[in-house]
Amino acid sequence: MNEQVLPEQSDARGKIAARPPSGHIGRIVGRTVMWLFLLITAILTLFPLLMTLSGSLKTGAEMMTGGSLLPAKLQFVNYAEAWKQANFARYTWNSAFVSIMVTAGTLLVAAMAAYVVDRRHFPGKSLYVTTQASMMFISVGAIVLRPQFDLMVALNLNTTLWGVILILISAHSSTFFMLLGFFKAIPRELDEAAMVDGSGFVRTFFRIILPLLTPGLGVAGLFAFRHAWNEYILPLVFTMTNPELQTLTVGLANLRYGSSAAMQIHLMMAGACLSILPMLLAYIVANKSFIQVTAGSVKG
Repeated sequence: MNEQVLPEQSDARGKIAARPPSGHIGRIVGRTVMWLFLLITAILTLFPLLMTLSGSLKTGAEMMTGGSLLPAKLQFVNYAEAWKQANFARYTWNSAFVSIMVTAGTLLVAAMAAYVVDRRHFPGKSLYVTTQASMMFISVGAIVLRPQFDLMVALNLNTTLWGVILILISAHSSTFFMLLGFFKAIPRELDEAAMVDGSGFVRTFFRIILPLLTPGLGVAGLFAFRHAWNEYILPLVFTMTNPELQTLTVGLANLRYGSSAAMQIHLMMAGACLSILPMLLAYIVANKSFIQVTAGSVKG
């Protein structure tokens, strides 16, 4: 016998079939919340940059009166004036010199330290790693400025940028742990095979292991370069008696007031926009390393 379906039962089944499953609704809500969060994060990230770019194209009067968000007339002359008043050519060279030396020194010191910690067992290894970790979470700030300056005076490096470079290289804890993670991903069998072929510990590091660490060096180098480029307190302290050695961050601060003691915030913002360009260039150079690291993590 054929089962007879009543009209009421048919309507009820149609409503149940038309109703979307609860799991599908949950996914839609989850995606909506995720995109809203990403949108808000992007706005909060880009808003200060857009405000700086807009302020760099305004006049000083517009900045002081706090008018509209967009400039009434684009003042590209602000960039030329900021370049001239802040002695950008000299200060940019100083910042580039410090950043490049700090990046190279930090990568070399941190890579050698991470390689030894990962591949060797020695007395005090746990204490060394604990000390490095504590330096990442304990910020002493300006307390160590005087001892650092006295140390550089004793080494006769207080009148050069090399004092700043050595101090910044010593702050390599985050780079050390970053590279330590990359070293753990390199098989130890490569070291053993190199040792069998007669390669020493140091030669194995520079000829075999270090080239395999290129993606990690690119990522760590970008962070080290950014930290050195944005450093303000150390260059300020060490260049007080020698303005020709000031870095770009210190020179930008001098743009705040002009010769007539009038505030020049529009020139400061124009200089800030110019100072971002080297960081963008560094990111473009290291972008390939970011892609390699991301692709490797997804593949793994």
